[in-house]
Amino acid sequence: MDILLAITVGGLYATGIYMMLRRSVVKLLIGLGLLSHAANLLIFTAGGVVRGRPPVVPKGELHPLKIVADPLPQALILTAIVISFAVLAFALVLIYRTYQTVDTDDLHELKATDR
Repeated sequence: MDILLAITVGGLYATGIYMMLRRSVVKLLIGLGLLSHAANLLIFTAGGVVRGRPPVVPKGELHPLKIVADPLPQALILTAIVISFAVLAFALVLIYRTYQTVDTDDLHELKATDR
């Protein structure tokens, strides 16, 4: 399972970087989204994929009785999903406004500001 997740993370990183190196701003945004998904999956994989129970300590005990899932990667991923969604939404609005102003999404044509 870990090898399959590692291959998926590598594929997402490679595709995201490839998309970010294109000339279109929209492809840059798609690449940014793929990179954020790859980072989330990397954190999830680094936390260990273990089928476990929720990390609840029974009353009167100091430790959980059985193997439990690690809540830290899940909390990090949840925070990262919210932040990446906000960044992508803001970037989408900026790209749309730029396209309305300049009438192109080519990064090489966006170098000049006096159009």
